[in-house]
Amino acid sequence: MKKKVALAFSGGLDTTFCVKYLSQEKNLEVHSVFINTGGFTSEEEEEVRQKALSLGVVKHENINVSKQYYQECIRYMVYGNMMRNRHYPMSVSSERTFQAMAVAEYARENDIGILAHGSTGAGNDQVRFEMIFQILVPDMEVLAPIRELSLSREAEIDYLRKVGVDDSFEKHEYSINQGLWGTSVGGKETLTSSEGLPEKAFPSQLTEQEPLQISLEFEAGEILGGIKAIQELNEKASAFAIGRGIHVGETIIGIKGRVGFEAAAPAIIIRAHQELEKHTLGKWQAYWKDQISEWYGMMLHEGHYLDPVMRNMETFLEDTQKFVSGKVFITLRPYTFDVTGIESEHDLMKASGATYGEMHKGWSSDDVKGFTKILGNPAMFYHSKHPFTSKK
Repeated sequence: MKKKVALAFSGGLDTTFCVKYLSQEKNLEVHSVFINTGGFTSEEEEEVRQKALSLGVVKHENINVSKQYYQECIRYMVYGNMMRNRHYPMSVSSERTFQAMAVAEYARENDIGILAHGSTGAGNDQVRFEMIFQILVPDMEVLAPIRELSLSREAEIDYLRKVGVDDSFEKHEYSINQGLWGTSVGGKETLTSSEGLPEKAFPSQLTEQEPLQISLEFEAGEILGGIKAIQELNEKASAFAIGRGIHVGETIIGIKGRVGFEAAAPAIIIRAHQELEKHTLGKWQAYWKDQISEWYGMMLHEGHYLDPVMRNMETFLEDTQKFVSGKVFITLRPYTFDVTGIESEHDLMKASGATYGEMHKGWSSDDVKGFTKILGNPAMFYHSKHPFTSKK
């Protein structure tokens, strides 16, 4: 009797190879599992199912974790305005954790003792998948064919042709990972330090030219409409080719990594939320939230979602959002956008009593002179003993 393996299946080149390799070379009974984090329609899910079945899997399962992913992760990334290196919205970084958890749960519920994924040996995903597997199902064997065989994409295509897979391999020129919180794009250009991705590499193309004014509404830090609002904004803003970029950063295994991405909705939502926070958070709330957010984002990026300290940080982040409510006004333009202003009953600019022209009601001229004297005393005392000398 063949042993069963649960393969995290995306329908891309790597996992297509894995199906054939695991069944034909490893003689395993392959159960493919497609985990939708919110970037695919039901019709697209069915296309993935049909592809898996055509490759010869014994059973295929589509599992939608978009609600869990939004509720347990995306909300906190928005609360923290999390952008890796202030640039990349950590779409794949966060998705892989929830995909791995869902595959592990599927394998456990279906009495499957082997897990497999299509990650390479050079990237972060191998660590993210296997750390989750180690924590949740430590007794299960894990296979990573692409990594173990050190295969190039050309070698994968050659193998698939030899075993009779009839596919349009031209579409595999770029590796696309699509999800609710953005799409990553990898290709030969991202393996260099100098080349940018061509227009054709991005899933969405520029179709809108005229500026469009929109507004987003937040309630206690959360965008109203949740998943649906993200999907609708992404569709609208992607037509302006907003949210594109190439991220360069440290991989978990210690080398530099480079990947393209398209994340229109996350780019706009995080920037809008950040602007609303500027008006509604206190000085030290904003300062310490930035520190916690940086820490949380690093832990999430490196696969530590299940560390208990993450729940502690989430409690802090959520508590800061009590008064982060209101509307944010945005103008979309080709390849970019502007946040033009906010409207909120919790706007602290209104609470200060200061107006344009330096009018104020909450303090007097003497108050400011006394405050400034006390504020400057520590440095004055220091320099009375150690006079300041210019470096020039």
